[in-house]
Amino acid sequence: MKIDAHQHFWKYNAVEYPWLNGALSTLRRDFLPADLQTEMAAAGMDGVVSVQARQSLAETEWLLDLAARHDFIKGVVGWVELVSPRVKVDLEKWTANPKLKAVRHVVQDEPDERFLWREDFNRGIAALQSFSLAYDILIFERHLPAAIQLVDRHPHQRFVLDHLAKPKIKSGELSPWRENLRELARRPNVWCKLSGLVTEADFKNWTETQLRPYFEIALEAFGPRRLMFGSDWPVCRVACDYRRWHDVVRAWTAGLSRDEQAWIWGRTAAEFYRLP
Repeated sequence: MKIDAHQHFWKYNAVEYPWLNGALSTLRRDFLPADLQTEMAAAGMDGVVSVQARQSLAETEWLLDLAARHDFIKGVVGWVELVSPRVKVDLEKWTANPKLKAVRHVVQDEPDERFLWREDFNRGIAALQSFSLAYDILIFERHLPAAIQLVDRHPHQRFVLDHLAKPKIKSGELSPWRENLRELARRPNVWCKLSGLVTEADFKNWTETQLRPYFEIALEAFGPRRLMFGSDWPVCRVACDYRRWHDVVRAWTAGLSRDEQAWIWGRTAAEFYRLP
């Protein structure tokens, strides 16, 4: 089965999606399962993992409801308030739904650069393991050293890095992102998503050649068994459509063995998120 490990849905309104501004303003409309199914069919994808785009329990509930009504949504990465003293109560409630597979917090938008070190946040991360939930790390590349320290505090927790930690592709920078990514990958409880790269490049002028070194570094660091394809749809649409991103990654993986390709295109996501 081919799995897209990272995509979003939303019903747009300006209050709940203030980040859809500037160059992202073209995304100010609804993106729902029927829209995605058309894109998936054209690319030959079989299932998706839907990831939160709002930091609210209403978002988690909505995504789980969509997953209950659409079988191709194999799992949900929701949001709970990890810094809350009642985080275990919230987790117990939401994990009653087997389609909740992971939790994510939008750390990249936190004004506190030391957010990943906060004790209350780390207590929330520590609670995830007992509920068999993974954690999606959403950060910028400058946060990688802090993410390494976070992972070291929780060696038995499953983590996945979204969007390769958003390297500075537009300016063509590799270091220190490359060195920090390799160091993070030395932790066997961390996986990585091949997603979100086109939106870190020049939306209109990016090339496959420009992006390829970032893929190759990630492949060397994590290996196929800890890499998973993600579209970041519909955000990717500001730079390319679903099918084009799929075809770019397919070209990158064409030289790998069939078994290695199978991991990146679905097996890794199924294993990491414990999909049915």
